[in-house]
Amino acid sequence: MIQRISFVAGLLALALAAAPAAAQQKLDFILNWVPGGDHSPYYFAKKMGWYDKEGIELNLEPGKGSSLAVQKVGAGANPIGLADMGTALVGKGKGANVVGVFNVYANSPQGLYWLKSSGIKGIKDFPGKKIGNPAADAARAMWPAIAKANGIDPKSVTWVNVAANAKIGALKSKSVDITTSFYNIHHIFQRELGDDMGFVAWRDIGLNPYGNSVIVNADFLAKNKALIGKFVKVTQKAFAACVKDPKPCVQALVDANGALKFDNELTNWGLVEVLMDDKFSREVALGWHDPKRMAADYELVKTYVGIEKPFDVSSIYTNAFLDKSVKMAK
Repeated sequence: MIQRISFVAGLLALALAAAPAAAQQKLDFILNWVPGGDHSPYYFAKKMGWYDKEGIELNLEPGKGSSLAVQKVGAGANPIGLADMGTALVGKGKGANVVGVFNVYANSPQGLYWLKSSGIKGIKDFPGKKIGNPAADAARAMWPAIAKANGIDPKSVTWVNVAANAKIGALKSKSVDITTSFYNIHHIFQRELGDDMGFVAWRDIGLNPYGNSVIVNADFLAKNKALIGKFVKVTQKAFAACVKDPKPCVQALVDANGALKFDNELTNWGLVEVLMDDKFSREVALGWHDPKRMAADYELVKTYVGIEKPFDVSSIYTNAFLDKSVKMAK
């Protein structure tokens, strides 16, 4: 009899232990690209069980660019994702029903690279040169704004189509004079080009639109505010933890994606911290979208890329789910 009671009690304990898992809601989160150092906080929070504890079964799905993430989230194929905010602005103008809930890159990740041996010292030396990048690259669309900010004619350069993975090779072979790239792979350019690498960040030459933000399908958000609120707070907590101690975060990323190298992704994460750091992330809240900057970004994109159907910029972001006690370390 005692054995039977113990057996029943054991079954009851197992049932109770399994109960929270049954109540969890799955979130299919599409990344902006394949997993890398910049995605470490999501993998860390997942490994630590922080999402599970809030009733979230997080599924991290590799992406193929911000445009795809905006399309899928906007259409509701994925309820949540990660995408460049400029791309999200363009997408919303085309009908993508998205809302930014957490800003990751407070600074633009875009930069310009060249060889010092070419004689180029900075953007003022770009006229008459060839810039190589993919035909549909956002940097190409925004070039007139960069040129204007630096007092040079936008038409004074020649654009050459170069695949994303062929940029460094094109520089080395001198088939182009300049290329564009994201700052979070700056270390790869340094490794390949060494002391001959010339570089300037957009944010240092007068153009600093917001970069990656977590976006949510607006209809899904309206029906699941509590869920998204929990997701944002866990994610905010994870990013703050990774700034404080990045190694466990990067290890969680590498453990979940075996092909990645710890040292490379740790360096990547260090560059990401630079992109996260601004006045608002330090003084207001980590993940904050500043209304004035968002309004300026909207006008920038409208002028140089185009927005098919104008909209109120305040409809594409919210800071409502952020915990103001969580800030970027100073």
